Amino acid sequence: MTEPAGSRRRLRPPRPNPTPKAGRDLPAAIGVGLALLAAVLGTLFFLPLGFVAVVAGFACFGVWEISRALESYGIRVAFTPLILASAALPFVSYLGGLEALLYGAVIGAFAILVWRSAEHADGAAPSIYASTFILAWVPFLISFAVLSIHTGVGQATLGLWPGGEIPQGVFQLMTMLLLVVANDTFGYLVGASLGKHPMAPKISPKKSWEGFAGSVGGAVLIGVLACVLFLDKPWWFGVVLAVGMVGAATAGDLAESMVKRELGVKDMSSILPGHGGVMDRLDSILFGSPVAFILFHVFESAH
Repeated sequence: MTEPAGSRRRLRPPRPNPTPKAGRDLPAAIGVGLALLAAVLGTLFFLPLGFVAVVAGFACFGVWEISRALESYGIRVAFTPLILASAALPFVSYLGGLEALLYGAVIGAFAILVWRSAEHADGAAPSIYASTFILAWVPFLISFAVLSIHTGVGQATLGLWPGGEIPQGVFQLMTMLLLVVANDTFGYLVGASLGKHPMAPKISPKKSWEGFAGSVGGAVLIGVLACVLFLDKPWWFGVVLAVGMVGAATAGDLAESMVKRELGVKDMSSILPGHGGVMDRLDSILFGSPVAFILFHVFESAH
């Protein structure tokens, strides 16, 4: 039966999806990413103690996000000692070095135990386990980034570096950050366009082996250029550094994805437009910081 001419519905073209294929708002993600990078590098080169404060701020926000997610899951953490430790450990690392960081982490774990023991016993064990895990995962690991610029007690400065000379550790830390950015950027570009073979489909379905190869290729390029141009190290160390950083960053990303999947959340929060939460940006840096610190230390000890 033929429909009347005026009764036919006009088919509207589908509205374009504002979200890109990989699920990010690219303009917002790029803008926020550049702002964060400028804040980190600006304080790193021109306000050392300010950089430590930025690191401590990131650690506090990361702890807040994880604590909130765990609370919605039914686990109440020892939030006060965790926040205090997150604010203190980066400064402890800057002023006292690796040994002071280890002592600070032990004191933080003891404070968690005492704080939680003073409260009611219901859920005490899961709370202590989760709180200690967060302490080791966020403020402890991120403090390794500060160890690269450790100057010793009494040499901290609010302004420019003492004597106007920027330590080599600053350039090492900058290289680590650039390698993390290269890992994310090249992995995203290659994975979004060519990714067909999932790396860990049950944990992070969007992460592919093609994207991982892109991360390695881009990081190797950045690592070699960094070693030749401003680290004064052989080019082959740039390859070693790049491969180590991509492996660490990928492990950090998968570790956070596994935690989020267990907690049933997509992002830890929405505090950073286009990125999700602070932990969604820190995941690679948390694992990458100690790996970079160890690689640089081993190379310098051998030479």
